[in-house]
Amino acid sequence: MNQRVLLIDDHTLFREGLQELLSRRNIETVGAVGDGETGIRLARELLPDVILLDMRMPGMSGLEVLRRLRQGGLRMPIVMLTTSTEENDLIECLRNGAQGYLLKEMEPGDLVDALEEIIQGKTVVAPHLAQLLVRVVQGQPEAIEQAAGPFDALTPREGEILNLLAEGQSNKVIARNLGISDGTVKLHVKAILRKLGVHSRVEAAVLAVQHGLSGSVPRPADST
Repeated sequence: MNQRVLLIDDHTLFREGLQELLSRRNIETVGAVGDGETGIRLARELLPDVILLDMRMPGMSGLEVLRRLRQGGLRMPIVMLTTSTEENDLIECLRNGAQGYLLKEMEPGDLVDALEEIIQGKTVVAPHLAQLLVRVVQGQPEAIEQAAGPFDALTPREGEILNLLAEGQSNKVIARNLGISDGTVKLHVKAILRKLGVHSRVEAAVLAVQHGLSGSVPRPADST
């Protein structure tokens, strides 16, 4: 993945560690700074492919940086990297144009995988925060109604995996719990997204939670 990343985070150790991680995945860090003002200036000058932005910073918060970047007309993906699991933080970031909301405690591989999805145009939220998005989609009934109703098209295994996605489990955890490979889980997830007509696992999980897992999504026991 040949992408140019700008990292804005006031924690030096985290910046350096993330730069090393990205470098190992052949992702170029074009800038790494510790304050919002400098970050905004570099974003305008360098026009990176994606911006990784800390939520909590002294002086100017990540949310304010996000707002100023969007108000300035910058449209590249902006990903919030944070320790905050507060519902309001998540919702405000998405409403102000963030394309990702990831937690710093994520496994390095999961973080890079999420970044790759975001660069492909998807909106990605840390898995176990998916249920919080229900409050957001409740304000968009038309979108939900259009996507509702396809659960009966899922196979029993796909229904089981969708339940686990809605619980916030990662592919690796699902694979371990079901005794199948990561690759098999990924294939099932792709099939689920296609059948539900959505573009990300977050959207699929939100639909499942919104419409009631136990009543709408089949489980293996239902197929006997």
